[in-house]
Amino acid sequence: MGRAVVERARDAGHEVGAVVTSAAATSGPDELAQALRGHDAAIDFSVGSAVLTHVAACARAGVPLVEGTTGWQAQEAEARRLLEQAGGGGAMVYGANFSIGVNLFYRLADRAGELYGGLPAYEAYIEEAHHAKKRDAPSGTALELRRLLARRLGCDVPVTSTRAGHIPGVHRVGFDSAADEVLLIHTARSRDGVAAGALAAARWLAGAGRGTRGVHTFGDVLDDILEMERTGKP
Repeated sequence: MGRAVVERARDAGHEVGAVVTSAAATSGPDELAQALRGHDAAIDFSVGSAVLTHVAACARAGVPLVEGTTGWQAQEAEARRLLEQAGGGGAMVYGANFSIGVNLFYRLADRAGELYGGLPAYEAYIEEAHHAKKRDAPSGTALELRRLLARRLGCDVPVTSTRAGHIPGVHRVGFDSAADEVLLIHTARSRDGVAAGALAAARWLAGAGRGTRGVHTFGDVLDDILEMERTGKP
């Protein structure tokens, strides 16, 4: 994902001022902050165990953060505390998936859960598949789909995961009954959609005069981002 974001950023005419790789895994927040100062935004797709260090570094550098890593949300309260400690307040947008298509898919699944929630004849399920090297299972996207459906249906929804080959990402939400089955499917063809969404979030955070502070989810700001992408205005 890091390489995809760098390539997409350069294609869009943005300057990539610094790239932090796994070689800097032992660096502390102060060292990373030195590399980050002066940038408009930072984008992180790393590992869950590194997120708090990256949040602290961005807060100290005064750089807003787009956080696309999964597996750290149990530490969200600490991330918020680190941002609040920053002079003037830090800023972050995070999400289980930064693809605009996936985030609209969330809305479709949520609405479907609302519709099918009152029909006990239908049982919901989620299936997801990714490439063999993906570290987490279920995916963060599948977990968010499960959360949305559980809220609508009042029960847990089973999730099955497949890790094989080079699958970029497939998510299916099904509603099954004795009479029929309804399927909602999102298929990622590449990582480009996620990279594009992360860059849109970075532009939202860095928008001139926005004064954005605090922690936001990608879903919370999606309508604003879509309008910004349509009009080309920050």
